[in-house]
Amino acid sequence: MTSRFAIGETDFLLDGQPHRIISGAMHYPRIHPEQWRDRIRKARLMGLNAIETYVAWNAHEPVKGQWREDGDVDLGRFLDLIAEEGMHAIVRPGPYICAEWHNGGLPTWLTSAGMRLRSSDPRYLAEVIPYLERVNAIVAPRQIDRGGSVILVQIENEYGAYGSDKEYLSELIRVTREKGITVPLTQVDQPIPHMLENGAHPELHKTGSFGSRVDERLATLREHQPTGPLMCMEFWCGWFDHWGEKHHTTTFADSAADLDRLLEAGASVNIYMVHGGTNFGLTNGANDSGRYLPMVTSYDYDAPITESGDVTEKFRAFRDVIAKHAPVPDEPLPEPAEAPELTVPLLTTGDPLEAVATDRGLFDTPPTFDELGSDLVLAEYSAALPGTAGVLDAEVRDYAWVAVDDRAAGILQRTIGDLSLAIPAGAELRMLVEETGRVNYDHKLGEAKGLIGAPMLDGEPLPGPWRVRTFDVPALTQAVSDAAAEPAGARVAGPAGLRASFDLDAPADLFLDTAGWGKGYAWVNGFFLGRYWRRGPQRTLFVPGPATRAGTNEVIVVELETMTDPTVRFVARPDLGHEVE
Repeated sequence: MTSRFAIGETDFLLDGQPHRIISGAMHYPRIHPEQWRDRIRKARLMGLNAIETYVAWNAHEPVKGQWREDGDVDLGRFLDLIAEEGMHAIVRPGPYICAEWHNGGLPTWLTSAGMRLRSSDPRYLAEVIPYLERVNAIVAPRQIDRGGSVILVQIENEYGAYGSDKEYLSELIRVTREKGITVPLTQVDQPIPHMLENGAHPELHKTGSFGSRVDERLATLREHQPTGPLMCMEFWCGWFDHWGEKHHTTTFADSAADLDRLLEAGASVNIYMVHGGTNFGLTNGANDSGRYLPMVTSYDYDAPITESGDVTEKFRAFRDVIAKHAPVPDEPLPEPAEAPELTVPLLTTGDPLEAVATDRGLFDTPPTFDELGSDLVLAEYSAALPGTAGVLDAEVRDYAWVAVDDRAAGILQRTIGDLSLAIPAGAELRMLVEETGRVNYDHKLGEAKGLIGAPMLDGEPLPGPWRVRTFDVPALTQAVSDAAAEPAGARVAGPAGLRASFDLDAPADLFLDTAGWGKGYAWVNGFFLGRYWRRGPQRTLFVPGPATRAGTNEVIVVELETMTDPTVRFVARPDLGHEVE
């Protein structure tokens, strides 16, 4: 059955009748696809009538020309599931999305090409247009006026905080309309006058992003959007975490009161996030507002539905608020369940990096990761030393283990500005450099990674040649699984591959305890859980039940530093760190 969705003088209109959107954000790549329906259904039980999602370009096209829309990035299936649950969908394809996601959703092959990002630069638009055409080919047949779920499509994202190129916005709108999008188009910015003005376009309905001071923010938004419905497109009910900081939470009663105020004012709302999910694999972003801070693997966000799908006190409080303003399903809510607890020792396979190494040759000066290829995460740079001790200075993005003549000399790390190191005399310098997350906000978007320029020894550039090797991190799981193994000792020095097997009676969500581990990556049955780091706050990794199986399962770990407890422990509940409001 088809319907018509439009923007009226005062309200959204569904088949000509006033309609309030009560939506929640969840991002399909952050959820195991076999758990999409569960998370959507729980959002409906909270009283929501819509689901909003970003589209991450780099998840669909990590390598130029190799487009994916299956498995964990099957946007069409995700939108169909929303429709099957009787809900509407809001799609925000960017091309820039922020979202605390790697590179703000832009592929590294794009951002390394030297073009002006998020602008009418013809080189940039030449890449953006085919991307939007592919997304719109998925979205267009799933619009509400064709019997689908999609009621709104957003153009760009918080653009007024970045630029004011109206020609760029016009081109995005043109492509979107020409490729069959007929539902209303929106834009979002924080309700700050210059941002709303910079990001404005006469063909876009303005919405706001904020989490408090509701009356003030709605008043500012109304000044810049004098007609039509008011909408908070991102009602921030929680927050994200960086490595090395505390775990953030918000008081559910305060968030519920702000939500109530929004709904009392007659506004529509999209709760960011209703369910955050997980930065699986290497998808976490980073911020840099004077200090570089990478995101943790969990994107729980203190959302009403937790990373592992439990409903919370915040969920119940929001449901009670929504029930004052709209119908809420009269269905029982699922109770949180503890995960199976297991403990098994790890076996070690030695250094797995050699098995996935590619020799990239010799260079006069160290190339950046971006000059070497797309989405590189680990690379080794080596060069001759003059044989004297000295002070090494290097611009490292983002973390480097330094060795002289195969002896560890120390660590350089960008997050704390520690980019100098006294090194002993020796013949060869080796630096293993890791990218720990690409900036997802503001003008450092797309910055180069790896070594930036030649390192200095006592103020003088180290001469080349530089030998460079790169390492395929996703391939490490198979390398460790295939290698011969032996029992690990009391401590394991990295780089080291480790593995263990465990049995389950049935597939189950699990929480992998990483408290005794240093820094590295973990997989279960080949599913890339993500990064762990002793720095915290996160101490467990979420293992989605569909990644497990009845019978024997395998854990793979690649430890890059030192593991003080070479044991696999699955615990009953997640540990995301000490909470701070």
